[in-house]
Amino acid sequence: MKLHYYAETDSLYIELKTGPGAETREIVEGLNVDLDAAGVVVGLDIDHASRLDLGTLETVALPVKATRAA
Repeated sequence: MKLHYYAETDSLYIELKTGPGAETREIVEGLNVDLDAAGVVVGLDIDHASRLDLGTLETVALPVKATRAA
């Protein structure tokens, strides 16, 4: 998973899976989900991200084998 912040659009993109999206759906105003050709979620795009508290990143009970901070 990668987090991308774009200051020019004030949006946060949460990339869950590498690869191209085939379709974007608006879930609610300001929240879009990108799906691949099989309908699997590739990422989430959040508008007005500077309104969120982005200073703390916390994970709870993720089913991962290893973590890496870049």
